[in-house]
Amino acid sequence: MKTRTLLERIYEWYLKSADLHIPRHIAVIQDGNRRYAREQGIALEKGHHAGAETTERLLEWASELGLKYITLFCFSTENFSRKEEEMRYLFSLFKEKLAAVVRDPRVHRNGIRVQMLGDRSLLPEDLLAHVEVAEEATKGYSNYFVNLALGYGGRNEIVHAAREILQGVRNGRIGCEEIDAALVGRHLKEGALLPPVDLVIRTGNEKRTSNFLPWLANGNESAVYFCAPNWPQFRKIDLLRAIRLYDQRMKLLKEM
Repeated sequence: MKTRTLLERIYEWYLKSADLHIPRHIAVIQDGNRRYAREQGIALEKGHHAGAETTERLLEWASELGLKYITLFCFSTENFSRKEEEMRYLFSLFKEKLAAVVRDPRVHRNGIRVQMLGDRSLLPEDLLAHVEVAEEATKGYSNYFVNLALGYGGRNEIVHAAREILQGVRNGRIGCEEIDAALVGRHLKEGALLPPVDLVIRTGNEKRTSNFLPWLANGNESAVYFCAPNWPQFRKIDLLRAIRLYDQRMKLLKEM
């Protein structure tokens, strides 16, 4: 274990000193909390709690590396099919972490803005209230952005945008000839809040992007890094490897 830790530190030092291209916007699919709990023989809630601790570490690493935008896939529209007991625990955990954000001096010292993506009508009122308090407390900041995808589904976002555009056409605010990619992007909540995604990271050895930011990620042909560790086991070296993949892609594009 000590040898492995030493090798990881050496590799981490190498990657950090390699003058890598740093992505502006990273989107993270935090997968594997439940698998981690099963593999460790612990309660499901402890798996989610361990995942939340990894998320806190990720935000510290992001600040060190100068990553301006981090978007976290916290809870999808499909996740509402989970058992009521698990959802109650997750919503309680989200509220706890959102309340901590408001109190955390690092958030205010570093100028971190917290924003939500997703369908607010799907969230319980008490959770939405915590989201709104965190957004209000950080709305004046612009050094870093932490975007929480809650009640989020990429196709759902596109459907909502299509409805808004159709309504605009019906009432004469939008002409059919005006409908283009830029207009659609402006009507997507994610498109209005965020720049295109440069790098998608998914943990848990799953090799799919699960309807996450399809307009900003797939449409931008983002680099995608799939890795084996479950989310609670994700390490800084895994983040650096993902950034190295992005760096390799950027260098290849420059050569073309």
